[in-house]
Amino acid sequence: MKKTLILAALIGLTATPAQAEHWDVIGSKLKDGCSMGTYMAIVKDFNEWGKAHGYKATILTPIQDRDLETFWWIGRTKDAATFGAAWDAWRDAMADPNSTEAKLQARFDKCSVDNSRSGYDAW
Repeated sequence: MKKTLILAALIGLTATPAQAEHWDVIGSKLKDGCSMGTYMAIVKDFNEWGKAHGYKATILTPIQDRDLETFWWIGRTKDAATFGAAWDAWRDAMADPNSTEAKLQARFDKCSVDNSRSGYDAW
């Protein structure tokens, strides 16, 4: 019985490691003249782009916080590799000012300013 228990524990320790979801966290503020409704329309269009890349963004707006102007972009992918591939596609498309990505980025730039960005593994 003891050998069986030890064998089961060893098999459990060598099982495939869990993959962490990747979170892309960006703190932003709206520019004068841009509303949260306008920003959310851009996010909706971004999420349409993101579907093909396994990336989805959710926006957190503060209700209680010492900084009520900063809102949080929480971008999620199934893992860091998927995030990296999406980032590569986004970055590479910036070379073409007529690309969907460049047009979306121009809309984001007109509406908001980013003040922080972090990446996290979410288990």
